[in-house]
Amino acid sequence: MATKRKLAAMAPADEEPVDPSDELMFLCLGGGNEVGRSCHIIQYKGKTVMLDAGMHPAYDGLAALPFYDEFDLSTVDVLLISHFHIDHAASLPYVLAKTNFKGRVFMTHPTKAIYKWLVQDSVRVGNISSSSEQKVQLYTEADHLSTFPMIEAIDYYTTHTISSIRITPYPAGHVLGAAMFLIEIAGLKILFTGDYSREEDRHLISAEVPKNVKIDVLITESTYGIASHIPRVQREAQLMKSITDVLNRGGRALLPVFALGRAQELLLILDEYWGKHPEYQKIPIYYASNLARKCMVVYQTYVSAMNDNIKRLFRERMAEAEAAGDVGKGGPWDFRFVRSLKSLERFDDVGGCVMLASPGMMQNGVSRELLERWAPDQRNGVIITGYSVEGTMAKLIVHEPDQIQAIMTRGSNTATRRPGGAREGEQVMIPRRCSVQEYSFAAHVDGTENREFIEEVAAPVVILVHGEKHNMMRLKSKLLSLNSDKAVPAKIFSPANCEELRIPFKADKVAKVVGKLAQISPPLPYRSKDDMMEDKDPQDSDEVNLITGVLVQNDFKMSLMAPEDLREYAGLTTTTITCRQHLTLSAAGVDLIRWALEGTFGALKEMTVRDEAINGKAQPNGNGNGNGTYGHEEADEEISRSTIAFRVMDCVTIHCRRGGEVEVEWEGNMINDGIA
Repeated sequence: MATKRKLAAMAPADEEPVDPSDELMFLCLGGGNEVGRSCHIIQYKGKTVMLDAGMHPAYDGLAALPFYDEFDLSTVDVLLISHFHIDHAASLPYVLAKTNFKGRVFMTHPTKAIYKWLVQDSVRVGNISSSSEQKVQLYTEADHLSTFPMIEAIDYYTTHTISSIRITPYPAGHVLGAAMFLIEIAGLKILFTGDYSREEDRHLISAEVPKNVKIDVLITESTYGIASHIPRVQREAQLMKSITDVLNRGGRALLPVFALGRAQELLLILDEYWGKHPEYQKIPIYYASNLARKCMVVYQTYVSAMNDNIKRLFRERMAEAEAAGDVGKGGPWDFRFVRSLKSLERFDDVGGCVMLASPGMMQNGVSRELLERWAPDQRNGVIITGYSVEGTMAKLIVHEPDQIQAIMTRGSNTATRRPGGAREGEQVMIPRRCSVQEYSFAAHVDGTENREFIEEVAAPVVILVHGEKHNMMRLKSKLLSLNSDKAVPAKIFSPANCEELRIPFKADKVAKVVGKLAQISPPLPYRSKDDMMEDKDPQDSDEVNLITGVLVQNDFKMSLMAPEDLREYAGLTTTTITCRQHLTLSAAGVDLIRWALEGTFGALKEMTVRDEAINGKAQPNGNGNGNGTYGHEEADEEISRSTIAFRVMDCVTIHCRRGGEVEVEWEGNMINDGIA
């Protein structure tokens, strides 16, 4: 069960208790003290927002999912997907097809376009099936395609209101379409960074702090803790030296990458380097992914969503293509030295090459197959360019083990087997002799960039997510140490998965006076009796006229207005209910009733009420003395058509009729009902 951390308990005892509706509830269903299966819940003022729906790349089957059984997903109003990577978006089809989720889903246009192909491919490759002993798919390709139309695409810098929740996406820089979301609920502003980057690269717009917005809560990644990246130019030089060293010794360079994201940045770097170094142009660069061709079309489509470097390159390439008379091959994503490789069946593995292959974690797929094929040869090299998640082959290979487990090439001659062959369920190991190097091109902020961003946002509450525990704790300690320089120290939290965080946010409730009430001069601020005693000014001793009206709340905005203004200012109609009760008091006359009412309520207002005409006939003439006539015929006896009525406290009327009949009449409301 989810554990609860009550922050109110840390407050001094003399503070007044916090209203539960004034508490922000934050819950990590995944991505708390870990990298992978990101999923976070925000609840405030009865509204619920879910952030991301990823899967853990190191686990299989249900174990890869966030802890969805710890929260009732039917209460979620809005689900926001920050970007298309597996660890942030891959369990979305499961949420939409297999749970009781009823809310709306939003992501940016490029994210939606790439998400469709990426998840479809991961289902086919088998990334989302459990172990070989129990092949259970969490969802099918049909589930994915049937739920895809439920996703709504939105643009950067546009604000959308869904069930009183305002959301605005901003560029996050991490990959094409990645978004930071500004969420506003009842005036509380929350910024969720997702995975973000502030580094200027070849194709993405870097993340920026939303302008002129005071953020109350910042939810930010902590992937690299306090570690700092090597400067970009130096990193690129080191990467190219590692690749060329492998090629110069006649080897093959394997760069495991996510099919989309950093792969495109690396392709731009390689294509540019090959263009400047003719001696390597005979050595092929391969981009091996089922998605290569499909998703490059998306990248070509969304050039306008990228930075000025790509736009300039696009203009130059298009001008060159027009001059050559071949407009179809223009654009920055038509590489000159890169070949797309849909499958290894078409790959002629002869001589040196550079191979960018997915998936980046090498748990299976093309990158794992090539690793197992090339690992035993010391001429070859593996170069890790992204962040490696704990428990994956990418993380393991960085530690340079002597052997790796074979899962793709179990029948290979290079595999180490016991005499008599490998038995069922036995691990088959392959020797690792290839070189292994790691350079960070992951497009996550490093410790310095993250700290500067947090300080620039200056939110009073910071929640750290998406980071291994030791990295997260080091960043948290660093941020807490900076509190000594602040007048109001920031609160820093790093909740684990399923650990419920409750943060009180007490705000003044303000109502806007509209309509007729706005013409009344406002009353003075409330003053206590002690203040009144201290101030001897006789002018201030006058009683304050309070404004009374109807308080209307709509989208967390409150308005005070007169009841007659409800239709115009609130779009509401008013209804008056008249209540009547009939009694028979045959033994009590009018005088006795008057005496009883005066004894209970004091002074009464006595009225004579004349009955209306019956069946269209005229009433008797005169003042009820019976001298009137009906038509031409004289009445046989005098009939009184008037009754005595008493008005009690100006709200309840008692009619005393003939024969001891008494009718009590009043306008229905809480006070009048009690008097009646």
